[in-house]
Amino acid sequence: MHFKLIIIMVEDERTQNILDAAREAGATGCTVLNQARGEGIKPRKSFLGLSIDSQVDVIMMLAEEHMSREIMERVAAAGEFDETPGTGIAFQIDVEDAIGVRHQIEALAEAVEDLI
Repeated sequence: MHFKLIIIMVEDERTQNILDAAREAGATGCTVLNQARGEGIKPRKSFLGLSIDSQVDVIMMLAEEHMSREIMERVAAAGEFDETPGTGIAFQIDVEDAIGVRHQIEALAEAVEDLI
């Protein structure tokens, strides 16, 4: 079984919707890093040198490669990434090896067989 690492950067108030959408699409778990900061095409405004931007959460999840695209599409829809600029971004990278995912493999085996 091969995995992709999906990395999602999203405004913190959208995090729970993203997690719910990912779970519905087959994600088996994630790690959320709170209070990151990001900047898009246009820098956010500042007040006396202090940034007035919202906090960003970084969500990382391992997903089976056959399920990863569906998870990303559901996440993008839930976060309104394409509709509203600056709400978030998601991308995936190949994972060469992973340890500690045996329980995920057991849970995913049947779902992946249906996709193949």
